[in-house]
Amino acid sequence: MDALEAIMTRRSVREYTAGPVPGETVRRLLAAAMQAPFAGDRPPWHFVVIDDPRILARIPMIGPYARVSPPPPLAILISTDLAPPESPGLQVQGSAAAAQNLLLAAHALGLGAVWTAVYPDADRMLGFANLFSLPGTVIPFALVTVGHPAARPPPVDRYSEDRVHYNGW
Repeated sequence: MDALEAIMTRRSVREYTAGPVPGETVRRLLAAAMQAPFAGDRPPWHFVVIDDPRILARIPMIGPYARVSPPPPLAILISTDLAPPESPGLQVQGSAAAAQNLLLAAHALGLGAVWTAVYPDADRMLGFANLFSLPGTVIPFALVTVGHPAARPPPVDRYSEDRVHYNGW
C-alpha cells in the first residue's frame, strides 16, 4: 500500500478478532512511529507496549474511549517526555506525529487501530501515569489500541473546500 492510499483509506477500528499481533509486527509499528518528525535534538516520545490481558482489561476504567469489543490484543501508550529543554511546549506535537505514523503503519500492515485521547485530560493522564509508573517528566499522551480488524469501516472522503483558505482567511 502506498502512502497516499494508506492516508485516504485508514479508518479507526474498534472491533478486533482475538488473534495476537506478532512481536516483529509490533517492532515495525514502533519503528514507523519513531520515524515521525520532532522539534529539538532528541525525540520526546516513549512507548509502553501492553499485551497482558489483565492490564488491557484495566485500561477502560481509566480511558473510557479505549473500551473496544472484544478487548484488543495490543495497546501502545505513547508518552511524552517534557524534560528536553530545547523544545519547550513542542514535545506533544512530536508525539502526535508518532501516533499518526503508528496508525498509518498499522493500516498498511493490514491491522486495525484507534487513537484514544489521554492528553490533556488530567484524570486520564494521572490514571495512565499511575498504572504504568511513568517518571515525573513523562506524561501519557495517547493510547492506541491495535489488532486484527473484525470489520473494516469503508473510507470516507473528508476533503472540504470550505476549509481551505489561500493567502489569508
